Amino acid sequence: MTDLLAIVLAAGEGTRMRSSLPKVLHPVGGLPIIGHVVRAAKAAGATTIALITGPDHDQIRKTVSGLAPDVRFFDQVERKGTAHAASMARELWQDAKGYVAVVYGDHPLLRGENFQLVTDRLDDGLDVAILGFEPEDPSGYGRLITDGERLYAIREHKDANEIERAIGLCNACILAFRVEVFRALIDKVHNRNSQGEYYITDLVEMANHANYRVGFAVAPTEDVLGVNDRVQLAHAEAVFQTRKRDEMMREGVTLLDPATTYFSYDTAIAKDVTVEPSVWFGPGVAVGEGAVIHAFCHFEGAIIGPNTQVGPFARLRPGAVLGEAAKVGNFVEVKNSKIGKGAKLSHLSYIGDADVGAAANIGAGAITSNYDGINKHRTVIGDGVFVGANSSLVAPVNIGDNAYVGSGSVITDDVEADALALGRARQVIKEGYAPKLRARAEAIKASKK
Repeated sequence: MTDLLAIVLAAGEGTRMRSSLPKVLHPVGGLPIIGHVVRAAKAAGATTIALITGPDHDQIRKTVSGLAPDVRFFDQVERKGTAHAASMARELWQDAKGYVAVVYGDHPLLRGENFQLVTDRLDDGLDVAILGFEPEDPSGYGRLITDGERLYAIREHKDANEIERAIGLCNACILAFRVEVFRALIDKVHNRNSQGEYYITDLVEMANHANYRVGFAVAPTEDVLGVNDRVQLAHAEAVFQTRKRDEMMREGVTLLDPATTYFSYDTAIAKDVTVEPSVWFGPGVAVGEGAVIHAFCHFEGAIIGPNTQVGPFARLRPGAVLGEAAKVGNFVEVKNSKIGKGAKLSHLSYIGDADVGAAANIGAGAITSNYDGINKHRTVIGDGVFVGANSSLVAPVNIGDNAYVGSGSVITDDVEADALALGRARQVIKEGYAPKLRARAEAIKASKK
C-alpha cells in the first residue's frame, strides 16, 4: 500500500459560528468536527497525519491529541492562506514517499472512501487528483475548470468570471498529489488572490503548466458538506443521525421511532436490541444483545449488558456498567457504578460510586450518599441484598451478601451478610394530638393577617 501523508488544515477560523469555541471543535454526533476528519484520514490508511493550526489554538491541539495521540501539529503563525498553511508541515513532506493529501478540517461527514476516490486516481497514473462535488447551489465554492477528465484549474468564486461561475462542478475538500509533485510546486505559489492569500488550489493550474497529469473525482454532496455556521452545523448533525440510524437498523437494531433516537459517533449496539422513542446516546455507550431501552432515556459513557431493561426516563452517566439481565427502571440515575447480573433498580433511585451485587434489589427512592462535600466514597452492596424503599446508604459502607435493609433506613455502618439493618427512629403515636397541631397552625396563620 502506498504511504499517505494527510495534511489537515484548521488554521483559519471564521466568525460566523458566533462562538468562543473554535469552529472545528463544535460536535457532530458527539465528536468534534476535526475528529471526524482525522478519523476519515485514518480510515483511508493515512500513515501520517499533520494538523495545521493557528498559534492560539491550543484547545484544538489538546482535543485532537486526546482523540489521536499520533497526530503531528504545526503552527501557521501568519495567516497567508491554504498553500502557506500546508507548507508548514515541511519536515514531514520534504522526505516523504507516496502521496500527500491536503484536506480542509471543517467537513464532519467526510469518510475514508472520499480520500480513496482521489488516491485511486493517483494509483491509475495521475500526478494530481482533486475531489469535486456538484451542489445544488454552487455559489461561494471554487469551480473546477475541466475538459473531459482533465482538470485545468480551480477558480475561487470571488476570482471567477461569469462563465466560470456557471460551472456546477465545485472543489470539495481534498487535494491529493504524488509527493514529489507536491514538493516541486508548493514553494512556487506566489500569486496572491483577491483575498491577499496563497491558495493551495493554485497548484492545479501550476501542475498543468508543468505538464503533470491532473484530474478529479466526484464525491457525494452529503459527504463533503462544510460547516461555517450554526445552520450548517445542524444540517450536518441531521445527515449524521440519518446515516447512523440506518446503519443501526441494517445491523439488527429495532428503532421504534428513528427520528427521535440520537446516536454518537461511537455508539455500539448489538443485534436484537429494541430502542423506544426519544432516547439519546452520548459518547462511549455500548448495548448488549437483546436489551430493551424504553422511552426518554439519556446515556453517556455507559455499558449496558445483554437482555437488560432500561427506562423509561432513566439516566446512565459515565462509568455505569449494567450486568446481564439487570433492570434499571423509571427515574433511576446510575453513575460510576457496576450493577450485577439480574439486579433490579426499579424506580426513583440514585446509585453513584457503587458496586451492586447479582440479584440485589434496590427499593424505590433508595440512594447511595457518595459525596461528603469534598470527596467521593464507594458503596458495596453484596449479592442478593434487599434495600428497602427510601433508604440512604452513606458511603463508605459495605452491605454483605443477602442482607436486608429496612425501608426508610439511614445506614452509616457496615452490615454483615444475612443481617437485618434498621437505621430509623422508633415510631411514636400520640392519640388525639392531631387537632392540637391543626389549631396551633391555624393560630399562626391568623396572626399573619
